Amino acid sequence: MESQILCLGVNHESATVDVRERLAVSEGELPGFCGAVAGLPGFGGAVVLSTCNRTEVYAAAPAGGSGAGLLAAHLTAVAGPGSGGEVPFYQHVGDAAARHLFAVASGLDSMVLGETEIFGQVKKAYAVAHAAGHTDKSLNKLFQHAFQVAKHVRTHSQITRGATSVGAAGVDLAEKIFGDLARCTVMVLGAGEMGQSVAKSLAARGVHGVIVSNRSYDRAVELAREMDGVAMHLDDGIANLARADIVISATSAPHSVLAREQVAPALRKRRGRPLFLIDIAVPRDIEPEVRDLSGAYLYDIDALMNIAEDGRARRRRQIEHCQSLIAEQMEKLGIGAPRGLGEGRGGGELSASI
Repeated sequence: MESQILCLGVNHESATVDVRERLAVSEGELPGFCGAVAGLPGFGGAVVLSTCNRTEVYAAAPAGGSGAGLLAAHLTAVAGPGSGGEVPFYQHVGDAAARHLFAVASGLDSMVLGETEIFGQVKKAYAVAHAAGHTDKSLNKLFQHAFQVAKHVRTHSQITRGATSVGAAGVDLAEKIFGDLARCTVMVLGAGEMGQSVAKSLAARGVHGVIVSNRSYDRAVELAREMDGVAMHLDDGIANLARADIVISATSAPHSVLAREQVAPALRKRRGRPLFLIDIAVPRDIEPEVRDLSGAYLYDIDALMNIAEDGRARRRRQIEHCQSLIAEQMEKLGIGAPRGLGEGRGGGELSASI
C-alpha cells in the first residue's frame, strides 16, 4: 500500500494545557505508543514527540487521506473522556509535514522562540522510536534531514540569540512578580531536565539557597549542591511548602503531585504571606483548585505565553530568514518531488471529540 508522511498534533497555540496534558506521553510510554500507532491499518511506522508544549505524531500513513482520521480516532481514544468538546488537531502531509518538523526542530514553532531544548527532544523522540523498531525508511530519512536542517538554521541565523527555555520563562515570571529573587526563598519541585533548566536560570539571577525537592533524593542532592541549596525528598518538600515564597514545579510525574489540601496547611503557617506557585509541567503538577485558596497564586504553563511573547517579538525578524533557510535546504534535499519524503502540500485542521 502506498504511504505518505503524516503529522498530526496539538501544541500551545492550538490547545489549552488541560487538553495537552491528556494527550501527553511519558518517556516510558513512548515505545508502546509508537508501536500502537505503527500498528494501525496501513501504517508503516511512527515517531511521537511529546513535550510540555506539544504532542505530535509523525507517521508513515496510508496515502489518500484515511490516515488522519484513523490517527485522530486513536489519539482521542487514548486520551479518554475529559471535559468534552473537540481537540483541534492540526495536520500536515508530505513535504508540508517535513517543513513543519524542520521548523519545530529549529525552534521556530516553540512557545519560547529559538529555544534550544526542542532539538534534543526531537532527537530523543526519534531515537526511542527507532530503537523500538517502529520507524521505516521514510521516517528515518525525514528525521535525519530534520537534524541536518535544524543545525544549518541555527548556524546561519541568530534565532537562538537571547533565546530562553520554558524553565527560564518560569523564572522570568517569578522575577516580574517579586523583583529581586535573591530576597526570596524558592523551592523547585523536580530535578530532571526542566528542573535543571529552572535552577540554571535562578543561578543566573543570583539566587542561592534554593530548596530542591525530588522523588529521587540523590538527584535532588546533586542539583542542590550546584545551587548551594537544600535537598529534600519530594514528600518532605511538600511538607515544608510554608518555607517558600515561590514554588516552581517541573516534575515529569504523570499526575499531579500537589493538591489543594496539601497547600492549605502551608498557607495557614505563612500567616497571611502569599505563596506563588508556577507550574511548568505537562501533565500539570499542581491541581488547578489550588488557585481557589486565599493567598495562593497559581500560574500554569499557559500563563507563561505572555512572557515568552516578549522575547518572540524581539526575534521575529529572524523568523523570515530562518524560513528561507529551511526552504533552501528542502530544495537541495529534493523534498516535494515525487520520490521525496511523500507527495502533498499544505496543512489543515482536524477536530475530534474527546
